[in-house]
Amino acid sequence: MVARVNRRQFVRIGGLASGIATGLPRFAFGGALDDRSDRTVRLSGDGLGLTPAQYTALLNQLVEAAGFAPDSYSLGGVVEQLEAECARVLGKERAIFMPTGTLANHMAVRALAGGSSRVIVQEESHFYQDEGDCAQTLSALTLIPLAPRRATFTADDVQRVIDQTKAGRVVSRLSAIAIESPVRRKQGEHFDAAELKKIIALARREGLRLHLDGARLFLQAAYTGESVADYARPFDTVYVSLYKYFNAASGAILAGPRELLDGMYHGRRMFGGGLNHVWPFAIVAHHYLDGFSDRYSRAVRTSEEWIRALGRHGAFTIDRVPSGTNLFRLRVGGTDPASFQRRLASAHVMLAPPQNGSFLIGVNETLNRTTAADLTDTFVRALAG
Repeated sequence: MVARVNRRQFVRIGGLASGIATGLPRFAFGGALDDRSDRTVRLSGDGLGLTPAQYTALLNQLVEAAGFAPDSYSLGGVVEQLEAECARVLGKERAIFMPTGTLANHMAVRALAGGSSRVIVQEESHFYQDEGDCAQTLSALTLIPLAPRRATFTADDVQRVIDQTKAGRVVSRLSAIAIESPVRRKQGEHFDAAELKKIIALARREGLRLHLDGARLFLQAAYTGESVADYARPFDTVYVSLYKYFNAASGAILAGPRELLDGMYHGRRMFGGGLNHVWPFAIVAHHYLDGFSDRYSRAVRTSEEWIRALGRHGAFTIDRVPSGTNLFRLRVGGTDPASFQRRLASAHVMLAPPQNGSFLIGVNETLNRTTAADLTDTFVRALAG
């Protein structure tokens, strides 16, 4: 049984070079499990897709390493280590673990808004479309959706909302802007950089606070070349997923200023998010965060070389997403897509089921298990059956 300790008694550890990282084995394939028989290349999703058996084996290895300490009600131990490292990488003063991205977005915007008010969002955002109207129902916030069917709204769009709010016959308040980038509902398209710069300047002039839904921000960084800290810097708060590509079973990180986040664990518990133990999530995310940007950049380079090679073969058509990140569509001519998928699976290359005759490809770390030349050869051989 874990002893209950006062929060002040928890040891703060600032970097991955100390704590649980000390003595951890450097697994094959740039952070994957030390199972050299697993050569599977998973061309869907953002992460490694660990099986329950792999996840359990990894947990066993990590908890036996020097420096491991569990949390108590999501406070202290490896959770606090993860929070400190995420705050450092994201360039923020403080970070706090959240069990879901839904709660991270809600808690951030709720805190930034400071009471009932209007908040600008993308109509295509996860916050507006997929979070059950949590901000409206639980925090009396009115979300103003902009840019239907687009990833980006403009500074002119924001100015119109500002003007309408100020001119309203009933007094209301506009408090914050929440931006998702990249946008999953737009297949990983990132927010337009030029418009973002203008929106940030406008928000500062008008005293509006900014939240970034950066669930896949670390993926975006490999495509835009801008570090996660630089991208997140103008935003008051930023949320990052822990399960999408840091391979935790669940979890999220919310980062921002100390004055906003220091006491947020009370609100987290009020909303039912103060879980008794989250170390099985935090320790895995902490492990894969170490060196992720370098590993993922290597996977992206392999994918780009592979895309060019497929493009030189007449049977394959690549449809890139404008301003896209790690998702694209692949069409295969001269063969049945479902049969092609099965033949690749027999060669340990996994695709998602075809949709409308094409495959949605996701670039993730499993591409570090192969080379562009080998992967191209596997695809070409799968054409013949």
